[in-house]
Amino acid sequence: MLLAIKNKLTYALLLFVVLGCNLSCGIYSFTGASIPPTMETVSVDFFENNAPLVVSYLSQDFTEALKERIRNQSRLSMVRTDADASFSGRITGYTINPTAVQGNDRAGLNRLSITVSVQYTNTVNPTLNFDESFTRFKDFSTNAGPIQSQEQQLIKDINAMLTEDIFNRAFANW
Repeated sequence: MLLAIKNKLTYALLLFVVLGCNLSCGIYSFTGASIPPTMETVSVDFFENNAPLVVSYLSQDFTEALKERIRNQSRLSMVRTDADASFSGRITGYTINPTAVQGNDRAGLNRLSITVSVQYTNTVNPTLNFDESFTRFKDFSTNAGPIQSQEQQLIKDINAMLTEDIFNRAFANW
C-alpha cells in the first residue's frame, strides 16, 4: 500500500516537472497561446472609432479590453513602441438591427454588432502578420428597456468576444 502511494507521488511530481518545463519554455500554455520564448513585448495602439454610428466611450473600452486580455493571458510586457508584436486598427462598424418582429411591426429582439479592423505585426515571425476584420454581436430584448440602459453591458460582452477572437488569431494560430 505504501509503495503504491509512493509511486503515485513520484508520477505526480514527474508530471508537474514536465508541465512546468513546457510552460516555461513557451511550448504550451493553459490559455492555448503559443507565444515563442523570444517574444517579450507587445504594443496596442488606440483603436479609433470610425463607425458611422459613434459611441463616445467605445474606442477607449475596446482598446483597454484588448490590453487587459493580453496582460491576463500572456507573459508579454506592454510597451508603447518597438514591440516584438503590435496591434493597431480601428472600429469600422457599430450597428443595431432588428432580428425578431413582434405583433405590431415592432422589433421584439434587436442585435448590436461591432466590427473591428485589426493589423497585427509580429517582428519575431512575420509570416504570422495579419490584417483582418472581426465582427461579433449580441442580441437584446426591447422589453428590457431602451438600448441606452443596456448598451454599456452589451459593449462589454461584445468586446470580450472580439478580444478573445483577436488574441486567438494572433497567439493561438487559428
